[in-house]
Amino acid sequence: MRVRATARVEAVAPERGEALLIQFLKTYRDAVQYVVNSIWGLERLPSTKQLHKMFYNKLKRYGFRAHHVSEIYKRAREVVKATKKNKGSKPVLRRLTARIHPLDYRIDFSAKVLRVAVLNDQWVELKLKWYSYLDKYLDGSWRPGEILVSYRNGKILVYITFHKDVKPTDFRAVMGIDINFNNVMYTVLDLNGNLVTIGVIPFKGLGRALHLKKLAEDLQRRYPKSWRFLKWVRRVRGRWLNKARNILIDSAHRASKKLVDIAKEYRALIVFEDLGKLKENSKHCYKLSWEKSLWCYKRIQMFTEYKAMVYGIKTVYVNPAKTSRRSPNGEKLKFINYRYVELGDMVTSRDVIASWNIALRGLEKLKRMRGSRVMLSPDSPADEGMRTRPNAGNPGARKIYPQISTAIHK
Repeated sequence: MRVRATARVEAVAPERGEALLIQFLKTYRDAVQYVVNSIWGLERLPSTKQLHKMFYNKLKRYGFRAHHVSEIYKRAREVVKATKKNKGSKPVLRRLTARIHPLDYRIDFSAKVLRVAVLNDQWVELKLKWYSYLDKYLDGSWRPGEILVSYRNGKILVYITFHKDVKPTDFRAVMGIDINFNNVMYTVLDLNGNLVTIGVIPFKGLGRALHLKKLAEDLQRRYPKSWRFLKWVRRVRGRWLNKARNILIDSAHRASKKLVDIAKEYRALIVFEDLGKLKENSKHCYKLSWEKSLWCYKRIQMFTEYKAMVYGIKTVYVNPAKTSRRSPNGEKLKFINYRYVELGDMVTSRDVIASWNIALRGLEKLKRMRGSRVMLSPDSPADEGMRTRPNAGNPGARKIYPQISTAIHK
């Protein structure tokens, strides 16, 4: 299994080199726009071979190298295909970004220097601002592939793509994950459906981000007509919103790293809910919609998925319907309030029920993936568990679930 990762690095260039690079990026963007304009009106999108015949000689006259040209018309085809699929109007490119083939750059990781081929076989040398956490890509197991070079807000940014081959994990368990506003609950089951462990990872990023969003909205209400024209208001509002975004990204990285560490420990298949239609379900509830606008469940899922792939751990998605409303072990399920339930003679939260049922559904999916028989234990029938997520609340619950040890990871 091949795994890909992208490292974002800021770079600096000599004054003359920066001018050459900007000229190359502008010409590259204009060339992509030229190809887009030429093929936009065609009924059928040309193949890569047809694009090569149509544009190769024309684009070479601008001073591009052979691989520059192939990347240009491939990029143009991708833009047109994606835009027509979304039924959009003809795209107009503005960003200065170029995709560079491995044969058109040279990189020295020891000196942290990147040389990029630009127009007319000239080369620009860029000094990379390297960070220590990127050294993990220099252990010899990762190989660099294509790179993206971009110029934004006076900065040169380089996106280096690395890839390596990893051996898929031989799973011994499944881990169902229920992502909530203020925590991430997980349940690990063995391949027979027996409960191994249940735990919760606190997630405080959403509450802090919503507070900053409220500050920004209150500031806009104080200046409803003029806030766009007041420089200090735009600056303060932008600072708060950027901080909220950074908090959410940082919190999602922390939660996803802990989830992957747990999956590595138990050699577990990671199971998430497929929440693609979640926003449609809350369009009539203002408070829920306001909170969900910053709820970064997709980001947690994405971060966990690519971090897990590095270790050969696969991630699957299951139907989220009613995961918190059905008994995962066949015992009677009775609701105490919107958060807490009785399962048999014990009390637990709907978060636990949801993650448990998600793990059971993932176990069924793993059985189909393997094409082999994975037997469930008698107290975990396949028809009894699977489905949605709970809300947080203040319970006043009477008992704690005695047979479930909930580990809190900080």
